[in-house]
Amino acid sequence: MNSIEPAELAALGATAAIVDVRQPDEYAAAHVSGAQLIPLGELPARLDELPADRTLYVICHSGGRSAQATAFLEAQGIDAVNVIGGILGWHGAGLPIEQGAE
Repeated sequence: MNSIEPAELAALGATAAIVDVRQPDEYAAAHVSGAQLIPLGELPARLDELPADRTLYVICHSGGRSAQATAFLEAQGIDAVNVIGGILGWHGAGLPIEQGAE
């Protein structure tokens, strides 16, 4: 499974397609700007909402759910990369977060 450190992802800029697989309340508490919220349990039914033309960077709270989602997406033939440490790793690296709903 491919993975990326939060700082490496941040360096890619706003064009990176980030998928947040946490629950809506977790997303509202803190998320990466521009991240698309699709809770892990809804992912199989919402594949058509994902951009098909680029790599997807998958994030969750600490890396567990995003690893599951990344493996699932890869099995569907989608280029997906797990964000190491999730939003905790992102915030711990001193990177900006947003709060509030989508």
